[in-house]
Amino acid sequence: TEEEMEEEHSHPPDVSALRDRIKAVAEVLGDFGSRREPGRSRSDYMRVFSNDLALVYGYNAEMIELLLGLFSPAEALQFIETSETPRPVTIRTNSLKTRRRELAQALIARNVNLDPIAKWSKDGLQVYESAVPIGATPEYLAGHYMVQSASSFLPVLALQAQPGQRVLDMAASPGGKSSHIAAQMGNSGTLVANDFNKERLRALQANLSRLGVRNSIIMNADGREFPKLMGGFDRVLLDAPCTGLGVISKDPSVKAEKSYADVQRCAQLQRELLLAAIDSCVVDQPGGKEGKGGGIIVYSTCSIAVEENEAVVDYVLKSRAVKVVDTGLPFGVEGITRHRSKRFHSSLKLSRRFYPHTHNMDGFFVCKLRKYATALPTAAQAEEEEETGGVGTKKSAAKSSANVAGKGASTAKDASKSKGASSKRRATSDPSKAPGPLPTPGSERPGGGKHGDGQAKKRKEMEAADRAGKRRAGKRPRRE
Repeated sequence: TEEEMEEEHSHPPDVSALRDRIKAVAEVLGDFGSRREPGRSRSDYMRVFSNDLALVYGYNAEMIELLLGLFSPAEALQFIETSETPRPVTIRTNSLKTRRRELAQALIARNVNLDPIAKWSKDGLQVYESAVPIGATPEYLAGHYMVQSASSFLPVLALQAQPGQRVLDMAASPGGKSSHIAAQMGNSGTLVANDFNKERLRALQANLSRLGVRNSIIMNADGREFPKLMGGFDRVLLDAPCTGLGVISKDPSVKAEKSYADVQRCAQLQRELLLAAIDSCVVDQPGGKEGKGGGIIVYSTCSIAVEENEAVVDYVLKSRAVKVVDTGLPFGVEGITRHRSKRFHSSLKLSRRFYPHTHNMDGFFVCKLRKYATALPTAAQAEEEEETGGVGTKKSAAKSSANVAGKGASTAKDASKSKGASSKRRATSDPSKAPGPLPTPGSERPGGGKHGDGQAKKRKEMEAADRAGKRRAGKRPRRE
């Protein structure tokens, strides 16, 4: 009750008793119908649970509310407890200078206990214990590896930069991801490593030099201004500045100092940066090999807040001609499409979330986007992108036939040609390859048009347009 809680707050907290109560309340909330006490509502239990979590683990009320809005009570407790302990130390082999097996043998000879991270990484090693500082070995100083969290491998693996390409790392310092990109490119092509903070450029420059990166250009610019400075990048990585809600084990001050206002402030900056990243990237060219061409943007954060992740991507889907594609990562939790009263684009399921309590790595979000056009398509053309999943532009075909009929087709042959062109357009497998205006994602209606049966409606429109064209062609006066 309220009186009991006030009395508890008047005395020094018994942390052990509070921990036991947190676990007990989490079990009750997990099976509320059969375990609750008579006369007590769910909100009563949640209030006690929230207050106890904040008191025992040092979170402010807003952060607890954010976590309980994202996870179930039991999973929120798992996340909080896991964030109290540091994640395993991991290193990434620099393939520009050595191989993982050779590096492992050299470090084992120095009494370093390690193992490969997992099958998803060909370069990662997990360090259990070391007789020497892992950041001061001769191998480290020679640039054979980078001390880097396992989760920070993931955005670069999703980016899949290719040799000879032009790539931008928009927020590059301290250089872990940039050097990983350079290794993917085999030190060929051009890598622009940018960071807004001039003080962080020293670490970026030192790491790229130590790791033997020779294809990089280091810049100090505001990422939001990049489209004005330069563009034409085949691939862009934006590991955006964030609140750090996924790396609380590294920075415990986040628990008490961050607020929902900080989340909103970061989200605004992230939207601006992601729009600039998209504008700096070229359009994916038709006929290119899957995964080998340009037009790829990878957005990532070390936050678990929906406002900084799915909400940001959903915003740009309505503002730019991009769509979410598969990250290619073999594990991770699907992105969120429903959060409280908000509904996001269904394709955000293709993005991936990573949690400390689930994957034993820092909390991370990774989303891969493909840019299929430069100009903003109209809202009227947007529904078809959702309905066909990028398989053609049927609505454009119907409109094309209607326009021919409205202007007055001179002969039935002209109408036939229009219909043939429409058929070719419908057969196109990619909206970026189809002739005519391109659809805009974001304002679509799932399930076939605004009112359900979109396919039947389109067929009727096309048939009516053809009939109108023939009638007008028949009424046209003959020449004497």
